[in-house]
Amino acid sequence: MPERDVSVGQLLLTEYQTVKDEQKSRIGFRDNLLYVTLTVVAAVVAAVAQAGRPAMLLALPPVCVVLGWTYLVNDQKISAIGAYVRDELAPRLAELAGAEATEVFRWEAAHRQDARRLSRKVVQLVVDLLAFCVVPASGLAVYWVAGGPSAGLVSLSLLEALAVGGLGLNIVLYAVPLSPAAEPD
Repeated sequence: MPERDVSVGQLLLTEYQTVKDEQKSRIGFRDNLLYVTLTVVAAVVAAVAQAGRPAMLLALPPVCVVLGWTYLVNDQKISAIGAYVRDELAPRLAELAGAEATEVFRWEAAHRQDARRLSRKVVQLVVDLLAFCVVPASGLAVYWVAGGPSAGLVSLSLLEALAVGGLGLNIVLYAVPLSPAAEPD
């Protein structure tokens, strides 16, 4: 049998580094989406205040839904990478090393044991809902109350309200695990 140039362990460690690099990249991208959302909201509100045209608030829902969905997808992938490392890579590497799975990549599990983790998750859920759902819903409410909207724009605003509601539902569903195994990071 020919001698191997690369071991299974080396391949698994390379895979670990690759997925952790992807996770790190996604975390940075995801976190910046909140700042982008705040910037866009401030710009739209400033434009509405300056122009005095409440119909411009109809720009908030599509922007917030797109940014919110992108945020949510990246957050889910970040959690999926963590689960993959904990549930797939760690046990395989532990087996190769003759160690217990709990001794490999301990941080992947240890950071989930923090006593304040649940409160952080709840606060993050509230922040996500505020940034991506409450703000555009408030913009729609101001538009509806401002009076004088056209039938076409009212129809558009109702579709936007459905999209914002759908995003809010998905944000909650992703944040609240349906089973302990499905718990996000």
